[in-house]
Amino acid sequence: MLEQSQQPSSNSWKSKFRPVFEMAEMIITALVLYFLIDSVIARVQVQKISMVPTLVPGEVLLVNKLAYSFGEIENGDIITFHYPLEPDLDYVKRIIGKPGDEVIVENGDVWINGDLLFEPYISSPPDYEGAWQVPADGLFVLGDNRNPSADSHIWGFVPLENVIGKVFAVYWPPTKIRGISTPNIFSITQ
Repeated sequence: MLEQSQQPSSNSWKSKFRPVFEMAEMIITALVLYFLIDSVIARVQVQKISMVPTLVPGEVLLVNKLAYSFGEIENGDIITFHYPLEPDLDYVKRIIGKPGDEVIVENGDVWINGDLLFEPYISSPPDYEGAWQVPADGLFVLGDNRNPSADSHIWGFVPLENVIGKVFAVYWPPTKIRGISTPNIFSITQ
């Protein structure tokens, strides 16, 4: 009778290290998902009062980085962008003028290409005046807290290449979770 050799089976080796492989697989999957999500969605914390009452300091926003790769820029969108005068800083503002638009602020009203904007989201009407022609590669942005906001009426246009993405939700703090939509700022019947 031939004796079979007593060699460890490959199944016992696999069973001993199975939990290690499963843990490594879970960690790799989590990292891949994190980086995939991070490449599409940014998280930005509101730092200043320029978007009050719509957004307040301390709120954390979700930003769709691909919004303008697949969709059009709309007047009224809230965006994040690299501040043109100091690109290491990210700002949050509302798009008022798109490329080619004429923006006029007069007597507390904002006009785009001759149309009066309906802006129930602002804290108070602007107490400044001016006229701006938005260049083909830029955006005119204003804060909802118009008067103390450092925005396009002070420092100029946001180059399109500086846009990070469109804000679509507030996710922190938990009591303030909500979606952010673009209002029809050309309609007074909202």
